[in-house]
Amino acid sequence: MDYAKYLKWLPDEAFSKLKFRYIMGYPLDLKNPKTFNEKLQWMKLYNNDPIYNILVDKYKVKKYVADLIGEEYIVPNYGVWDKFDDIDFDKLPQSFVLKCNHDSGGLYIVPDKSKMDMAKARKKIETCLNYNYYWHSRERVYKNVVPKIIAEKYLEGGELGMIDYKFYCFDGVPKFIYVSAGLDDHSTARISFLTMDWEFAPFQRDDYRHFDELPQKPEGFDKMTEAVKVLSKGHRFIRIDMYEHKGHIYFSEYTVVPNGGFMRFKPEKYDAIVGEWINLNGLIS
Repeated sequence: MDYAKYLKWLPDEAFSKLKFRYIMGYPLDLKNPKTFNEKLQWMKLYNNDPIYNILVDKYKVKKYVADLIGEEYIVPNYGVWDKFDDIDFDKLPQSFVLKCNHDSGGLYIVPDKSKMDMAKARKKIETCLNYNYYWHSRERVYKNVVPKIIAEKYLEGGELGMIDYKFYCFDGVPKFIYVSAGLDDHSTARISFLTMDWEFAPFQRDDYRHFDELPQKPEGFDKMTEAVKVLSKGHRFIRIDMYEHKGHIYFSEYTVVPNGGFMRFKPEKYDAIVGEWINLNGLIS
């Protein structure tokens, strides 16, 4: 149940404190945040850098990233529309992906247009268009994003679909990553945190199964890392997601507040250890 929709009457700070205590198991301290998740909560509520409005918009961010690291890192677009009925499917290729620009998970994969379930696609996309993702965790950067539909190139993955390489960056330095696969199906989904030396990190998330063996390191990992350093420069914290597809490196997305600031670490002590890497000096009075 999406209980967040029943709590819209709560102010952002009160909502965040309530949800934080429920999920994280300790009270949220916004006056003196120390843990990783506390600092993300503070940034979510009070760091209103206008660049975030571009970073979280999956349509606008493509030009921003292309200007920084080059057009070759961008998954090609086939079109952008305000409404599902505006899409001329006859002009789209045989395979593509429909996604919304303003949320998380608002996508519909079409590997073969001749077998596309139009009713299912419409329901999925229109549901996402009508939902303001801000309400999910009160991430204010999403509040004023104008919803749009994007059609982009379909990147076919392996057995577990496309693998995401998510870089956690602190002041322009990627400190660790997590590798995620199969997230459309929780029975097969895997998420594991790795060090930048491609070893299992000493901490993991407690809400997903982990890789049983170290996942294969992408051939373009060093190239990914250099691109991420450029994209994360000037940000106290940012997460940048990348793909590798048939030897080609693609930018996936920016994430300003991973998991809305509600990510449980296992062991729990790493919430505080990782939190030390976010420098909020000069922001909190």
